Amino acid sequence: MKKLAFIKRSNGKHWVGDGFPVKSIFSYSDIAEEMSPFLLLDYAGPADFPPTTRKLGVGQHPHRGFETVTIVYAGGVSHRDSSGGGGTIGPGDVQWMTAASGILHEEFHSPEFAEKGGAFEMVQLWVNLPARDKMSAPGYQGITAGQIPEVALPDQSGTARIIAGQYGDATGPARSFTPMNVWDLRLQAGHRVAFELPAGHTTALFVLRGAIRLGESHMVRAAELAVMEREGCHLEFEVADDTTLLLLNGEPLAEPVVGYGPFVMNSEEEIAQAMNDFNSGHFGQIGH
Repeated sequence: MKKLAFIKRSNGKHWVGDGFPVKSIFSYSDIAEEMSPFLLLDYAGPADFPPTTRKLGVGQHPHRGFETVTIVYAGGVSHRDSSGGGGTIGPGDVQWMTAASGILHEEFHSPEFAEKGGAFEMVQLWVNLPARDKMSAPGYQGITAGQIPEVALPDQSGTARIIAGQYGDATGPARSFTPMNVWDLRLQAGHRVAFELPAGHTTALFVLRGAIRLGESHMVRAAELAVMEREGCHLEFEVADDTTLLLLNGEPLAEPVVGYGPFVMNSEEEIAQAMNDFNSGHFGQIGH
């Protein structure tokens, strides 16, 4: 049985650009070792935006050494990058961008959402790359809700959308460099839910809304992250309220994490090289 290690709450709120009011749940500067291979989780929203003709979001910026995973729950996001990747995603869709050797990208509210306004909610997760893959070619996976298998959980306790990894016979469409599960769970109050997960892997549960109970007394509520101990395969918890939850599970990398803003590498020398390469224009250009 996997036991709770600790509950991580928000590091505080800030705006990313002028379009994403985020709570920083964790980052590589606080619990990188405990969360490996996951580096950061920003929770944007839930917020309401009035209709606008302005382009709200964050303009061109670089990344190297990891992947960004954007999961939209409400609203819409349009993305373009220097690998030629891009697209617009709405509720239930996912963008899985591999920065790897270096990429420039921009993220804005989609024109359709900006025009109408309304509820906005999304998660951005940063996934580390092992040292051997940090200088791989950048890439982009645009994954629509229809491509993500949705599985009914036992005893009518809810559903699981398998974004990455595997649950039963369902395999997520996202391609990852190391073994991981990223599941979007919708759970019904009053049920006990159980999963079998690889021993020794990192496991964490991020509650977007609702509440779950781990063990006898540990309640995990909205915008809180339950980080489990790595020992054991069996994860079980009680659903206290109707809950939307993101399950993160992955093989730890056991490599040094050295980060500087949008660059995450394995040494200070590699960070200096990333800055040089970016300043020298080696990350390419976003097409018009």
